[in-house]
Amino acid sequence: MTDLPHVTWLKAFDAAARHSSFAAAAAELGLTPAAISQQIRLLEKHLEAQLFKRLPRGVILTDVGQAYAQTIGKSFEEMAQATSGLFGKQRQRLVRVRASISCAALVLGPRLTAFRAAHPDITVQLTTSVWADRFDDEKLDVDIRFGLGNWQESEILHLGHESAIPVCRPDYARTLKDGGSIQALASAKVMHVLGSETDWSNLSTLHQLDLNPTMDWLRADSSLIALQTVAAGEGVTMVLESFAQQYIAQGLLVAPTPYKLPKRRSHYLVINEGAGLREEVRAFCHWVQSLYQDPTS
Repeated sequence: MTDLPHVTWLKAFDAAARHSSFAAAAAELGLTPAAISQQIRLLEKHLEAQLFKRLPRGVILTDVGQAYAQTIGKSFEEMAQATSGLFGKQRQRLVRVRASISCAALVLGPRLTAFRAAHPDITVQLTTSVWADRFDDEKLDVDIRFGLGNWQESEILHLGHESAIPVCRPDYARTLKDGGSIQALASAKVMHVLGSETDWSNLSTLHQLDLNPTMDWLRADSSLIALQTVAAGEGVTMVLESFAQQYIAQGLLVAPTPYKLPKRRSHYLVINEGAGLREEVRAFCHWVQSLYQDPTS
């Protein structure tokens, strides 16, 4: 016997196996128990094997029936998923995104629920990195990078100019001279972010402040770690305003002074070759652009 059984027989068998009842299977499929019984008898005859033991009250699968039911049930489930995924009205579409750990946690993460609400048919797969300047993984659709925008990809979208600001806990600012003047902040316990150690001296030069920032307290390789550390205790750190915004909005940190440092580098959307043709990728990129146009959203 090499030909496959009739799909009607298999549907009857699958329903009866799941319910351990011909009557329940009949109710599910809109048939009579007699019709279910007849279809399963035809299936057993075709397979030359007994699939159910008939009992005075109900039925139970035989050993071979149990093994066959697992395979048939899984096959129907996979066919249903494939049909829904390819042809259903709410077909899920996937956008694979990479961003720095700080951008992912501080800018994207707190707002992804809003994107999901606006686009329930789009799934975002978010991975993180410390520094990235190329698509090592061709499966990525979008990279959110921090830099000068001088990468080799053909589609790069600038998300806007950014500034860094000094932040600390409100109660820590009150312990400093003048309630947290820029000179007092620079002389306090400054936590530096690796790669941005010159921000304080650049801020001093830009605003002619003659600052002498502390250089030997703590250093971190990401703004996320710096913000978490300062928010949990003592110290000051200077990070991008877009990264600090959530902490400030929640009252965890304050920017005691109006001084800002415009940064040469900024965030860019880098779209992998061909990915920009997909509607879901365009929708995600448009949403990210809106976050940087209105960082309080």
